[in-house]
Amino acid sequence: MKDIEELIIRLGENGFPMDESLKFAFKNANIDYFIKSGNNRFYSDNPVEFMKTSKGVTKNISAPHMLVTLLHHLEIKKGQKVLLVGSKGGYLAAILDYLLGEEGIITLIEPHDEVLEHTRRVLENYQTRGIIRVLSIIDFEFYDESAKEFDRILITGAVREIPDFLSLNYQEGSFILGPFGSNIQQRLLKKEKQSGEWLDTDLGGVVFSPMDTRISERNPLDPIVLAEGLEDSFSLICEIIEVDEEILQGIEQLIQSLRELPRDIPSIGEHSSDEEIMENPVMDLMMSEMERLAPIWPIIEHFMSIELVNIFNSEDESSFITGGHEDLVP
Repeated sequence: MKDIEELIIRLGENGFPMDESLKFAFKNANIDYFIKSGNNRFYSDNPVEFMKTSKGVTKNISAPHMLVTLLHHLEIKKGQKVLLVGSKGGYLAAILDYLLGEEGIITLIEPHDEVLEHTRRVLENYQTRGIIRVLSIIDFEFYDESAKEFDRILITGAVREIPDFLSLNYQEGSFILGPFGSNIQQRLLKKEKQSGEWLDTDLGGVVFSPMDTRISERNPLDPIVLAEGLEDSFSLICEIIEVDEEILQGIEQLIQSLRELPRDIPSIGEHSSDEEIMENPVMDLMMSEMERLAPIWPIIEHFMSIELVNIFNSEDESSFITGGHEDLVP
């Protein structure tokens, strides 16, 4: 109990808002129930692993400061119905369970089959105060419409837009909270529907891994994945510096060419031989633009590396994100 109390004090001293109900929830939702690798990183305000997928992608429970930020902006009240998209190992649902009380209902949707089954096993014997139900996307789509009314929707991973399965009838006063943007960076947005239109409140810049873990499991040298990464990186670079017109045309042409490559070309990965890599059409395209893109390529590589860290499951979580917080870049 001492560790969690010290963590709560530090979070408060650093300006993260925690009312008494949130402090109570953190003290009682024991993090040790949801992880296997020890709690030191969590109590040091870092993300902590709750599982690895069969393809080696690490799944984390977010750093405490990020959980506090999300829960603060979610504006929870007792007895509400909350839809949680992305499981975070069940730990976030456990905290919400204390905040919502005995009348609260949490519906948890997890897109990845392995993470879904892991979360179901973890929560199967967990003593809840209210109701927690764990569903796949397909389960949810066939769910009774009367059970799809929510006061709050929290998306816990990066999405480019509101997922199709969340095309619900939103109640007055309900809203969606989540990280919207590319795989490299997002904005934490509170989305409220007014007069048929979405009104966004921007709550700051964040860096979350994709909501759907299958995105992180894709081959980073697949032409479509590479095109998306280049597009996201270059969009961010253009916000920071003025880019020469010739370079702009070169990167746009490269992205288009990558998207137009046949889908049946041989794949290359970290275990491919030098010969296989150099003869691959993807590498041929990249090399053809290297000279033109040389002035800006080191910056592109840096931003692309954030995504590649996730895909290749680097053990050094702080390599590209200051402070070691994978979830939040202030």
